[in-house]
Amino acid sequence: MLRLDYSRHLWLEKEIKSVANVARCDIEEFLKLAAQMPIIPEVEEYSLDEANIALVDLKEGKIRGAKY
Repeated sequence: MLRLDYSRHLWLEKEIKSVANVARCDIEEFLKLAAQMPIIPEVEEYSLDEANIALVDLKEGKIRGAKY
């Protein structure tokens, strides 16, 4: 089982942005745990002609999470 001390290993971050140097079994275990959580994504789509608006929103911190 993956055992992380949140404050020690993740430096009080509230989201995982990238994962590197982890074992395949760690990812499999993480995905099993994530599947048990009631995750409800919020989605806002930008059309291709709104790409510059999306980039400005990202730069100005107006985006919560990720935008597509």
